[in-house]
Amino acid sequence: MASLDSKVAAIVDNATKDNHDSDDEDALIAALENDDSELDAFREQRLQQLHAEYNRAKQLRASDHGTYAEIKDEKVLLDITTSTKKCVVHFFKPDFGRCRVMDGHLESLAPSHYEARLLKINVDNCPFLVTKLKIQVLPCVIAFIDGISVDRIIGFEGLGRTPDSFTTRDLEARLIRAGVFERQKVGEEEETQAGWNVRRGKAKEEEDDDDDWD
Repeated sequence: MASLDSKVAAIVDNATKDNHDSDDEDALIAALENDDSELDAFREQRLQQLHAEYNRAKQLRASDHGTYAEIKDEKVLLDITTSTKKCVVHFFKPDFGRCRVMDGHLESLAPSHYEARLLKINVDNCPFLVTKLKIQVLPCVIAFIDGISVDRIIGFEGLGRTPDSFTTRDLEARLIRAGVFERQKVGEEEETQAGWNVRRGKAKEEEDDDDDWD
């Protein structure tokens, strides 16, 4: 899709993050008008973009976008990934510390990134997919567009400056590069909280010891 005007994007992102309902579109338009000090040639274009993007966000949220949900049946997961434009799937085991860390990041990202469905599935519930996708190390996060894998994150590989210090913004940037997220939306407040989640998960991870399983 064409990139949004930066003012439109900021207003829509703030509105969807706060879960505004459909009655708030007038308030969003007022926010755009108040934010525009100059009555420039792009005003009407911005209003049209705001209306279209906000309606799109509402429609996607009505179909479970903007949430981070566990799927317990691999056939259901296959149906979702093949019928949804953009998906991010976390293959996990509940007793793996690093999987809990990844959960914290994805849960933080989901409300803002309504353009994709964020899902997770216990590897014990999807033996066919584990074999087909050759998943051997957890956590494993796979990004899908139109049912086709476009990126795979194995463990914490390729996310941060060191293997154990990646941030929510690092994960968000990786998924933006993969094309499943559209733009940066993580603010400093979310980043601070995510860092705390990583430290908590890492401390627990030391008890779990291993990311490989058979």
